[in-house]
Amino acid sequence: MPKIAVVLKGWPRLSETFIAQELLGLERRGFELAIVSLRHPTDPAIHDLHEAVRAPVRYLPEYLEDEPARVAAAVRAATRLPGYPLALRRYLADYRRDPTENRVRRFGQACVLATEQEPDTALLYAHFLHTPASVARYAALMRDLPFAVSAHAKDIWTTPAWDKAEKLVQVRFCATCTEAGARHLQALAPPGRVHLVHHGVDPCRFAPPPERPPRDGSDPGDPVRLLTIARAVPKKGLFLLLNALARLPPGLHWQLEHVGGGPLLLELAAHAQALGLAPRVNFAGPQPAARVREAYARADLFVLPVRVAEDGDRDGLPNVVVEAAACGLPVLSTHAASVAELVQDGRNGRLVPPDDPAALAAALAELLTRPELRQAYGRVARGDVVVGFDSGRGIERIAGLLDAALGRGGASTSNAASERGREPS
Repeated sequence: MPKIAVVLKGWPRLSETFIAQELLGLERRGFELAIVSLRHPTDPAIHDLHEAVRAPVRYLPEYLEDEPARVAAAVRAATRLPGYPLALRRYLADYRRDPTENRVRRFGQACVLATEQEPDTALLYAHFLHTPASVARYAALMRDLPFAVSAHAKDIWTTPAWDKAEKLVQVRFCATCTEAGARHLQALAPPGRVHLVHHGVDPCRFAPPPERPPRDGSDPGDPVRLLTIARAVPKKGLFLLLNALARLPPGLHWQLEHVGGGPLLLELAAHAQALGLAPRVNFAGPQPAARVREAYARADLFVLPVRVAEDGDRDGLPNVVVEAAACGLPVLSTHAASVAELVQDGRNGRLVPPDDPAALAAALAELLTRPELRQAYGRVARGDVVVGFDSGRGIERIAGLLDAALGRGGASTSNAASERGREPS
């Protein structure tokens, strides 16, 4: 079985269970994988899915100055690879448009990847279309190997169009997890190159509890339990959520649990304190999968008011939304991102306009006081996940695309030949 080198920004990462889920599913289908990570892990814990993945892990120098001898040796060795001149030309063309230290680092990391990879590597497969795909692209050119990518959210919306188009010409396939992302990338790519593949979840791992009490917010001793799981970053709308909660009547009793880390976590906690909400909000921090499933089981309503950040960063269809729905939780979110690909307003949850705390507060007030509505939404949401968002179907799609990229399902052409066809004679 030929080996696939999976290039990731970091491994393992608590916020990227969808990657661990996919890699484990591919291993169980007989694929031999090797993980190449651009960063060492920083999360305090890992999920059980990460522990189950058997693939060996190799870490590239996160910064070239961290391991100068390793990088220098790799660059010298890379110059002897047959595809190095082409890779260098592509890098220099990219650098003229993006003359940054990050671009230099990508090429240096690619030299290390190309010269240290296992000799039986047959395909480079990057998760995320920005930095990991750049490293994999340059290394693939050096080794004249096929290259594929999965694109997700921030990498789609914050990467320059020219950079995306260059990569999409070279890749054997690009899988992406939302309809909006697929339409955007298809407009930049050759026909048939971009494929919509929802991540999904395993409905057996994420299932409803036997019952949820009909809490209606009237009992201060048994408040309605709200849950949000998200990194504390602008696109998640967590400050908006606190502002909406501050608008609720004081006699409506609720508790919010937030699971996740992120750079704005301390600022978020300070904002809750300033609004007088601190006694009602529990910032639980990053949690492993077992604790996350427990949080879903004890919650009554999942809330994630996603938005488009000032730098253009936005979510796709957050995996936590699919997990919550699989657990029979109604979801309250916004029309931003691709949440509407699962959540249908008034059918299996509620969607409100983004950046509108008044609308969010009104939806919260309705759902907090109507347990029968929450339960009805949750039942429909669970059924929708089972029918349309089972992760097994998505992993089968990825497996088929990888087989084709390896030449096991159709004709394949040289990666370098594809690039040479784009260069002026």
